[in-house]
Amino acid sequence: MSVPTVAVVICAYTQQRWGDLQDSVESAKRQPNATEVVVVIDHEPELFLRAKARWPELLVVENSEDRGLSGARNTGVALAESEVVAFLDDDATADDDWLAHLVEALSLPDVVGVGGRATPSWPTATGAGPYPDELLWIVGCSYTGLPTEPGDVRNVIGSSMAFRRDVLLAAGGFRSGIGRVGNQPLGCEETELCIRIAQADPTARIRFEPRSNVSHRVSPDRVAMRYVRRRSYYEGISKAVLSRRVGAKDSLSSESTYLTKVLPKALFRELGRLGRGGGTRAVAIVTCVLGTVTGYAVGRFLGGVVVASPTPVPVAVQPVGAP
Repeated sequence: MSVPTVAVVICAYTQQRWGDLQDSVESAKRQPNATEVVVVIDHEPELFLRAKARWPELLVVENSEDRGLSGARNTGVALAESEVVAFLDDDATADDDWLAHLVEALSLPDVVGVGGRATPSWPTATGAGPYPDELLWIVGCSYTGLPTEPGDVRNVIGSSMAFRRDVLLAAGGFRSGIGRVGNQPLGCEETELCIRIAQADPTARIRFEPRSNVSHRVSPDRVAMRYVRRRSYYEGISKAVLSRRVGAKDSLSSESTYLTKVLPKALFRELGRLGRGGGTRAVAIVTCVLGTVTGYAVGRFLGGVVVASPTPVPVAVQPVGAP
């Protein structure tokens, strides 16, 4: 089979990540398989001008859809001319063979999407903070509970993924009203897309390829119990919206095993490590579960209206103690 053309789309929304964005874009440019690199700026005019001046050789555009990561990604897909569209977060730096492994996985029969591994790059001063490996999804990284070998999965992690462009277009792209908007830590937009693709075509396969790796930088503000609580709460809201859109069975199929098997095992392990950081990590696990369950309940009660628009979630709907 001939090697497909590949566009790497990187979406950015804030100048506070300028250094990370430069590292991300330069790592994308180094990929031998990258036919084009598209940088999409999400409704931040000054960042758009800065990025356009920094990379005159690339396609640097403004998000033409609603504010948020879903709209920015759709803008990139619409403008890309390649057969495959890969997505790299603005705070993720790709290994030199990152894209080659994704493209190789897409050559397998019926594989329409593939995701790679995201390894956390922790702040030097804090290290991993309160995070056991089972909670690394909170900072957008691969976590214990995911497959460790190449194989088919329900969905990929958004910081490192690739899809056939025709499949993305046929599916209608990423849906607005779900997923990250600015620094509001919602998620599940890539999960919702993968589920819709599978529901439309049961023969379509989504693949995990752990050899494809990115280093995902974790900012100091995310290495704190406050962020664990906040991110978990918004994940619960995202899951509630997801279950309404694609059905509870598909939207919670992986989460049930994670909640009933992976997390209890992690909790007992950390309780056995009291005095060696285990107490803090055990509290983080309990905080994560309580926050996610609370967010899910609030999201179900409000019927998804909390995240139906790109405006911030009202503080009034947050549980006591949430930021």
